[in-house]
Amino acid sequence: MEIPSSRPARVASSVLVAGFVGVLVGTGLTVARWPAVSELADRNPETTAFIDRYAARRAENPDLPPLRWQWVPWSRISVHLGRAAVAAEDMEFFWHEGFSEAEIRAAIRDAIRERRPPRGASTITQQTAKNLWLSPSRSPTRKLKELLLTRQLERTLGKRRILEIYLNVAEFGPGIYGVEAAARHYYGKSAASLGEWEAAQLAAGLPRPSRWHPGVATTAYTRYVNQVLGRMRQAGFLWSYMRGMAGA
Repeated sequence: MEIPSSRPARVASSVLVAGFVGVLVGTGLTVARWPAVSELADRNPETTAFIDRYAARRAENPDLPPLRWQWVPWSRISVHLGRAAVAAEDMEFFWHEGFSEAEIRAAIRDAIRERRPPRGASTITQQTAKNLWLSPSRSPTRKLKELLLTRQLERTLGKRRILEIYLNVAEFGPGIYGVEAAARHYYGKSAASLGEWEAAQLAAGLPRPSRWHPGVATTAYTRYVNQVLGRMRQAGFLWSYMRGMAGA
């Protein structure tokens, strides 16, 4: 499979970053308040912005499902989950540097074909930055922070570590964060034991975790599960990348 050049994206993002730094300084964001991205190279996060937000909501409304989160290392995550997440959310993950023009085009194309609002076109790295430190807000300032944090994640961590963090902090249903909690809640087994179909079901819920997850029988969710499974099987290159990360 031919890997597209990321040079235009690198140039564009470099120009944007230069301007955005000035904007962020102007909004009062100081270095002292900036997340220590480099610490994630060898230390797992103790919590995330999204987990804290859910915990606060549940403190106000105890009727919400309990918070479930259990970190597992890359070696205890099924290879199918890695394939499914990349196939569902960011097929260019292994060669872009944080941003994917192809994902944006694909999101628009899928929305037109399926006559629905566009799905999120953020890369896995962008989603990781948002989940760890930011909010669901679409404000310009929040997006600027996401851009800078995405660049730092890509420059500081390897692809395996970014994907490992993402799969451990992503939401897979109300109060369910990370693949281990999701695997045990929906299937009664560990994340390491999940097969291809189960992985596709979990990954298909990533765009809308509050409404799409195993056990939901809506036509839209079922169709997307099948699409993810089809992408996984067509993208043979994912096997070699996953094998490479296993030995990294």
